[in-house]
Amino acid sequence: MKLFRTSRLRASRFVLLALIAPCFAHALEVLVTIQNLAPAQGGLLTPVWVGFHNGTFDLYDSGAPVSMALERLAEDGNTAPLSTAFVSFGAGAMDGTILGSGGAIVPGETASQTFSLVPTNPLARYFSYASMVIPSNDAFVANGNPLAHSIFDGSGNFLGADFYILGNQVLDAGSEVNDEIPANTAAFGQAMPNTGVVENGVVRPHLGFMPAGAGGILSTPQFANANFLADGYQVARITVTSVPSVPDGGATLPLMLVTLLGLLWAGARGKSTTQPDLA
Repeated sequence: MKLFRTSRLRASRFVLLALIAPCFAHALEVLVTIQNLAPAQGGLLTPVWVGFHNGTFDLYDSGAPVSMALERLAEDGNTAPLSTAFVSFGAGAMDGTILGSGGAIVPGETASQTFSLVPTNPLARYFSYASMVIPSNDAFVANGNPLAHSIFDGSGNFLGADFYILGNQVLDAGSEVNDEIPANTAAFGQAMPNTGVVENGVVRPHLGFMPAGAGGILSTPQFANANFLADGYQVARITVTSVPSVPDGGATLPLMLVTLLGLLWAGARGKSTTQPDLA
């Protein structure tokens, strides 16, 4: 009988430890901010896809065909297929789409979103992003190196990120011919997605738009300053910062739980030593 009581007590302790453990896996609120640095009458950014992962989710390889998921973003600004691919890959903690006030993030606008991440979770260590540059046929910005932006170190210490995307870093998905015909060009007259001429190319640095006066994007007053290859052109600034925690009543819950379980543990020990041995 004593042996049975001791085994039951040990099992109860394991259950108590299992209940306590999640209380110490504190999440950190992380703020991702996207600032469109293009000049007035410059290019817009479609809603920006962002994801936190373990460093193995590779968005693209330069010189290789673009994935179908990234193609849909690069041609139409659609982040849903990329999000689905990210979740299916199974190497990420969380992803999301950051929108501007009107959907796209216009020159001079700042958009942000908060994510709740566990610093010691290896699936949340690295940060990736992708967005279409509009107007264009299939111009986009993204990090090709999945290890480029480490948000936490191996011990869970927050590192954050703060970097600029320059105009000469804009990429061509190689999936659609850059004809700049309004009916084929997002934000320039395209009425339906995926209506451009298939190119069957590869991801490469974008060669820029047709010159002003040639009837393309730069010939439109609304986008007269959208030449991202112009000297000093900056596309965006992206920052990943931690949000200071605000003390509240909820912060005392783990302490209360530990105290309560400690009392229960002590009570169980006391009870086991005072009851008569019926064995």
